[in-house]
Amino acid sequence: MQNKKMFDPSQWKTGGLQATNTVQKHTNDTDSLTADIEKVVTQIEARHIDIAPDYKEWLACGFALADMLQEAGRDYFHRISKFYSDYNGVECDKQFDNCLKAKGTAVTKRTFFDMARRAGIDISPARPIDNSNVQYDEFIETPCFPEEIYSQLPGLLAEACKVFPTAREKDIILLGSIVTLSSAMPNVFGIYHNDKVFPNLYLFITAQASAGKGSLKHCKRLVHQIHMQLREQSANYKVEYQVELNQYLQHVKKDPTLVKPTEPKDKMLFLPANNSSTGIFQLLDDSDGKGLLFETEGDTLAFIFKTDYGNYSDGFRKAFHHENISYYRRTNREYVDIQTPRLSAVLTGTPRQIINLIPDAEDGLFSRFMYYRFSLTNIWSDVFQKQTDTGFEEYFNSLGRRYFELYKQLLSFPEKEFHFSQAQKTHFNQQFEAWQNEFINLLGPESVANVRRLGLICFRTAMIMTVLRILDTGEIPQSLKCSDTDFNTVMKIGNVLLEHAKTVYLQLLTTSKKVKQETMKDKFYNLLPDEFLRREAIEIAAKLNIKPRTADKYLNELTPSNLLKDPVYGKYKKQNMQSVQSIQNEQKN
Repeated sequence: MQNKKMFDPSQWKTGGLQATNTVQKHTNDTDSLTADIEKVVTQIEARHIDIAPDYKEWLACGFALADMLQEAGRDYFHRISKFYSDYNGVECDKQFDNCLKAKGTAVTKRTFFDMARRAGIDISPARPIDNSNVQYDEFIETPCFPEEIYSQLPGLLAEACKVFPTAREKDIILLGSIVTLSSAMPNVFGIYHNDKVFPNLYLFITAQASAGKGSLKHCKRLVHQIHMQLREQSANYKVEYQVELNQYLQHVKKDPTLVKPTEPKDKMLFLPANNSSTGIFQLLDDSDGKGLLFETEGDTLAFIFKTDYGNYSDGFRKAFHHENISYYRRTNREYVDIQTPRLSAVLTGTPRQIINLIPDAEDGLFSRFMYYRFSLTNIWSDVFQKQTDTGFEEYFNSLGRRYFELYKQLLSFPEKEFHFSQAQKTHFNQQFEAWQNEFINLLGPESVANVRRLGLICFRTAMIMTVLRILDTGEIPQSLKCSDTDFNTVMKIGNVLLEHAKTVYLQLLTTSKKVKQETMKDKFYNLLPDEFLRREAIEIAAKLNIKPRTADKYLNELTPSNLLKDPVYGKYKKQNMQSVQSIQNEQKN
């Protein structure tokens, strides 16, 4: 921020902005407080308000969020700061780092909510959404895309879909083709929410075993030739490297000044899913940050995710927004930073396998995927009916060869920016605001990320369709402008995807109640002895990389929840579960 200078601690030792006494009471419970903050920030974003126009207010906002949520407040700080005219993400991060380190600022949650109130924001506590009666039907019927969109698709997509007889199969092939092609669309970008974004997308097709997900595998043939070209290039580079290495080894003793040749990177488009997170990231780095994870066996990726969840989830979340992925390569003992990763993913699995991949509906990874959910039908398909003369593999290979020619053209041209018209932008914003309100009213503020990221998904989908129109016209335009036909098609697709996301979200919401993922606070509590001093609790927290301030916060939250007795002479004591249940029953009565 050019006019919002960096933090000067001396200005805040005795307090900065002070809150008035008109602020409504907000709970200290982390989940409820997060919901209250989400409600406020959602309104700020909807109204495009800068609630912290000057330096002191901006600092106070950062201090308050750091005090309330610690590291979890960083994303909210960015979302609020973005409405300042000179917003800078790097400076915003540095400022929040300083806020986390600050002590004794006298800025608390009251300051934050008072700032929002003075800006005209409704700061009443978020209405709790009662999901206790939500029933998830594993065999619920979900909508298909409107039939009329298939006559309005770009030619390549229309031809990929037309050879499949049922609406479900057409929908699966359409989504699979779009996401597969998103992995290999070079030199194309758009500006969305002031960020430069590329076409890459994530897709999860979910249905019971034998429901018909298998047809998705044919979409991989659309970019198979691109993958093979990369493999052939890598093989040639390795041959050249081996020749140079042999020459180096023969002459290095006579001439120590010779430089050892660098081993070439192992480039590919298809990234094998049966790999560790570090292995995937290394292959992604070797391929200049570009790749496609295409896995039709849900158990394969589910097992890998389960054993290496944190790293996989973090990498996937960052790659979706092209944020740098960092990892340590043990073999060469080097730190690697993948700049602007462009990862696409096509996954299939049963509804239950989603839980292994994304255990919680509120996990940030969930909203980065588009979902298509359908149920098994009891109809036997004619296994001898021919849909093509040569079979699906060759049919899709021929489509892939056509796309390969466009791919080579795109490689040879400078970057081209994709645009919506002003009328399309207006319609897009109005429609997504309506969908956002619908989601919040139905599922609560925690669900809003699903709508927001669907907006980015639809923008990228429109970008892909616009590029594919080049195959129909035969010309690459100076700039990529979305046609009204493609815009309307994408919005119809988005409307249906929202319903599918809602279904999967409810599945995870209800399942996570039965099998709740252990939180960091749960791990901390479970490691505490029956009786302990604060000092002992801080030592246990350190083993979990929990800061003392956060450990104190957990202790404060566990006491009113009756999991800990109020400390006597500084000693805490765990309640046994029978006592906890008894106290909770008394409170209900």
